[in-house]
Amino acid sequence: VGKGLREDVLHYPPVNITDTADSYEVELIAAGMVKEDFKVTLNNNVLSISAEKKEAETKENEKIIRKEFSNRSFSRSFTIDEKIETENITAKYENGILQLSLPKREIAKAVKKDIVIS
Repeated sequence: VGKGLREDVLHYPPVNITDTADSYEVELIAAGMVKEDFKVTLNNNVLSISAEKKEAETKENEKIIRKEFSNRSFSRSFTIDEKIETENITAKYENGILQLSLPKREIAKAVKKDIVIS
C-alpha cells in the first residue's frame, strides 16, 4: 500500500490511498450512509474504519417487490507507523465517500533540495 500505511484486512468496501508530499489520503466508497453510521478509531497503531447501517423498516401498507440495496456492515483496518502524525488524523463524509487525511511527520516528508556544486 505504501510506506507509513499498511493494510491488514481486505474487506468490503474498496478504498483508494494516495501518497502525497504531506499526507496519505484515504477514500472509502460507502454510498447511502450518513456520517453517524461510521466509527473510526485508532488503537495501538491500528486505524479501524467500520460502519453499521440500520435496515429501514417497511411500512405496514408497503410490499417490497425487489430489494437490491445492501445495508451491510463493514470493517477495514490499516496499520499506522511512526511516519504518521496520529494526533492530527481527520475524516469527513461527503457525496458517498469517507475521506481520511493522515498527515506525515516532518521527518517523513520528502525534502527537495538543489545541491550547489563547488
